[in-house]
Amino acid sequence: MRAMDPRAVGVFDSGVGGLTVLHECLVTMPNEDFVYLGDHARLPYGPRPLEEIRRFAREIGAYLEQQDVKLILVACNAATSAALQQLQEELTVPVVGVITPENRRVGLLATEATVDAHRYAELVHALDAGISFHPIACPTLVPLIEGDDPYGEETERAVREYAAPLQAVGVDTVILGCTHYPLIRKIFERVFGRDVTLVFSAEETAREVAETLARKGVENERRRDGAYRFLTTGDPAAFRELGRRFLQLPVRDVEHITVATLEAAA
Repeated sequence: MRAMDPRAVGVFDSGVGGLTVLHECLVTMPNEDFVYLGDHARLPYGPRPLEEIRRFAREIGAYLEQQDVKLILVACNAATSAALQQLQEELTVPVVGVITPENRRVGLLATEATVDAHRYAELVHALDAGISFHPIACPTLVPLIEGDDPYGEETERAVREYAAPLQAVGVDTVILGCTHYPLIRKIFERVFGRDVTLVFSAEETAREVAETLARKGVENERRRDGAYRFLTTGDPAAFRELGRRFLQLPVRDVEHITVATLEAAA
């Protein structure tokens, strides 16, 4: 029998986008531990020169390697584009990247109360001011999902109606901000198609991480419950609040880490 490797998987991003990828990983690999680093102090990465993004990514990669992670997931489009190959060459641990759509338009489908509270908008913008945010209240979805025919034509018609304004502005990510919505995930997938990331979905990136761990023989013990923790160069309270809502999971530990600590690692 192969030895199991209890070390954590390191995940990093400039801001909130990588939380969708972390969510997918937690669903796909519930037995693994994760440490997520959000470089909120240096947001956004997008407009910066490639050399600068590459330097940030190398600092974070070196820091995570020093934390003894067994794999690093670059959950950031800009950092993947700028630095993936270099990180793979320089670091001794495996490095997996993600390419996500670049226009950074985020939609929210949720109940009226959630939309009216404006918390998602505040939290998203607190951590990444460059994201354009489009909330849509969906008052009929919960009654339809709880009703006699959740997978019927009426539900699909309602989802199409709520999706239309988000599709019109070209969102690339949709947060499904209600615990009922995963029950009709197939309808959401049908309506939005492959080009839009639905936050509850466990997709290619998580599968690639799982396959890489298996190929390298560094998976964790199957029957254990994994843990996850967060580091941010920004505001831990804002991160904790957004993380909880974005992941729909508890977020306990958020440590503040200084940019100077990252710079020193490289």
